[in-house]
Amino acid sequence: MRKKALITGITGQDGSYLAELLLEKDYEVHGLARRSSSFNRGRLDQVVDAEGGSAGVSLSHAVLHYGDLCDASSVNRLLREIRPDEIYNLAAQSDVKISFEIPEYTGDVNGLGTLRILEGIRESGSNPRIYQAGSSEVFGKAQESPQKETTPFYPRSPYAAAKVYAHWLAVNYREAYGMFICNGIAFNHESPRRGENFVSRKITLGAAAIKLGLQSKLALGNLEAQRDWGYAKDYVEAMWRMLQQEQPDDFVVATGETRSVRDFCEAAFGYLGMDYRDYVVVDPAYFRPTEVDRLVGDASKARRVLGWSPQTSFRELVHLMVDSDLELLKCQCR
Repeated sequence: MRKKALITGITGQDGSYLAELLLEKDYEVHGLARRSSSFNRGRLDQVVDAEGGSAGVSLSHAVLHYGDLCDASSVNRLLREIRPDEIYNLAAQSDVKISFEIPEYTGDVNGLGTLRILEGIRESGSNPRIYQAGSSEVFGKAQESPQKETTPFYPRSPYAAAKVYAHWLAVNYREAYGMFICNGIAFNHESPRRGENFVSRKITLGAAAIKLGLQSKLALGNLEAQRDWGYAKDYVEAMWRMLQQEQPDDFVVATGETRSVRDFCEAAFGYLGMDYRDYVVVDPAYFRPTEVDRLVGDASKARRVLGWSPQTSFRELVHLMVDSDLELLKCQCR
């Protein structure tokens, strides 16, 4: 019998790559999507079959269902209708800087949204395996380097604080109720599907636009912030592997290498034969109230237990993002 998977946040970067991976593995894939006046399904053009309710699923496509993690009734309804074998909770208000402007909403989705899923599962009597999407932002003002599963949390934003709450909820429900729940503490992971409000995509899209003569400057915030950047398509493989283990556990997912925002600019602009210093300007408006200076992950546990390791180098990642944005902008200009 085919396994059923429910992906919250399926319309996002990770959700779309994960849906493709699970479909390749012959899963019956269902996705939770928020209803809005505009369709946000560009990342799912190749994987969505139908939408809503108990719609049938073809062998090659996923099914979208309307719902919202802020609404317990819709979460409970989907759990009853689908009865998934695996749940991947990827939905979130994922912009760290914006979380300072909408902290209550961020806490509701990222923190209490996780609680609604876990309570819905507990009350339903079902026993799915659950992946909870964590974030390297929980380490914030990092107490050691590199950061691993046992590194103390020190969140520096409402986003990170909500992720800490969700992480410990998962641990508590695992220990209190015997649920199979894994926290994946994923460090920054990018792709051509990354949202345009994230710094990596701002850089590659900006570099492509400048190369094509569509803009002259690119405004960014803290160029000295250092992150551990990987490829999202590699990282969803780790998510799936966590739920295939005999016992649930928590894992850092990272490359173990750190680069600054300045390094990212140099790689993207340099790939197009330009010097980023001629085009990038620092705008204080893009700085966070509390900055996170340096994050780098130790994924040795994931390598040892899951047999997972990143397959895409930093420069390969930057180049494929730049190539994608060049093609995107050329198509828009035609």
